[in-house]
Amino acid sequence: MTSWQGRNVTVAGLGVSGVSAARALAGLGAAVTVVDGGDGETHRARAAELADSGMSVRLGDAETLPEGTDLVVTSPGWKPSSPLFAAAAAAGVDVVGDVEIAWRLRGPDAAPWLAITGTNGKTTTTQMLASILAAAGLRTAAVGNIGTPIVDVVLEGDDAYDVLAVELSSYQLHWAPSLRAHSAAVLNLAPDHLDWHGSMEAYAADKGRIYEGNQVACVYNVADKATEDLVREADVEEGCRAIGFTLNAPAPSQLGVVDGILVDRAFVPDRQKQAQELAEVADVSPPAPHNIANALAAAGLARAFGVQATAVREGLRAFRPDAHRIEHIADVDGVAYIDDSKATNTHAAQASLAAYESIVWVAGGLAKGATFDELVAGAAARLRGVVLIGADRALIREALARHAPEVPVVDLDRTDTGAMSEAVRQAARLARPGDTVLMAPACASMDMFTNYNKRGDAFAAAVRELGASA
Repeated sequence: MTSWQGRNVTVAGLGVSGVSAARALAGLGAAVTVVDGGDGETHRARAAELADSGMSVRLGDAETLPEGTDLVVTSPGWKPSSPLFAAAAAAGVDVVGDVEIAWRLRGPDAAPWLAITGTNGKTTTTQMLASILAAAGLRTAAVGNIGTPIVDVVLEGDDAYDVLAVELSSYQLHWAPSLRAHSAAVLNLAPDHLDWHGSMEAYAADKGRIYEGNQVACVYNVADKATEDLVREADVEEGCRAIGFTLNAPAPSQLGVVDGILVDRAFVPDRQKQAQELAEVADVSPPAPHNIANALAAAGLARAFGVQATAVREGLRAFRPDAHRIEHIADVDGVAYIDDSKATNTHAAQASLAAYESIVWVAGGLAKGATFDELVAGAAARLRGVVLIGADRALIREALARHAPEVPVVDLDRTDTGAMSEAVRQAARLARPGDTVLMAPACASMDMFTNYNKRGDAFAAAVRELGASA
């Protein structure tokens, strides 16, 4: 464990992970200065709390390196191009993130990490994994990018947990050079956060850091060759295995699906001739294709840790996804209404659209530089109609005109609080019994809502309003 006594550490950012790291390092004897470019009421309140604990806080200046700094600890969202980091590099000062700090704070007998990343599905898979581990009787927690600061968990002590299910973003992996997981999974790779990383190649490389130094298994997506390429490029411990997951029948050293059964041909005595039944597709909630893939990835990591097949089944049965992730809101007049507000990019929306046969699609928001031709072309045959909302809806409308010109489109040119209610009413008008009204926006929400949760809440409220009037 690193000695922090007397070290001059600058923490960049007053968010949850920044405050967690600052408190932890100050408690270990470091002289901590926290910097943040904001200077609003919330910033000042947090600054006052940290100052009361003996830390220095500088608001309104996120660019100047405090004098005497010998380490910078950054919050995940700060771009590598930030002036503060350029100043640190010029001064020969390392920059690391909260995950790196947590890794350095671990004791010699700390719980192993089962780590998960990917463009989409990270949180669901991490929660599934934690549910499986708990069903096996193991002391565990879902931590990291999922919301619980991993520094706080590590400081509970080496004997607090048997194993941790750790969700990691590309941002966190970028700043965690020492991380060496027991086993890890990359669920999928699609263009995202390229403004932060600079290129798809850089984004993929940061995702691939999760495999470095793996001890037992590198779990990859057979349907996404880029994830297997990352395994091939990783420097792992001798004996570490590449374990694939697939929605098809698995080959040796893979997990997959056979006749509605999730099976394991990776962690069995004879991989050439044997397969272990783990669970039924019906045990996965919801049983959408991409969610079954999430379950297989979680099962792969759990099996790499030695978990029995019965615990995989029990854990998947016990798991319930968070709100706004393919969440069934209600059936109204024979039409199912599904909230997948968490589908904030085209890759996530593509998976969601693939789960249903006849869809009235509610889409739109902030595109974040995305294009929609591939998404629309792939889903065209499933679309009964489309209702468009949000600032960049024209981009989707144009893609629909090119690839699904026969599909009816309602373009809502309004961003007021009643816009979602109007969107749901228009979707209901387009839908027929047996259809699914699916809100999978393929865009960020901040043009109309505070976050995707608020957007999903508005959709659910509108559906309930529709049901009450039916």
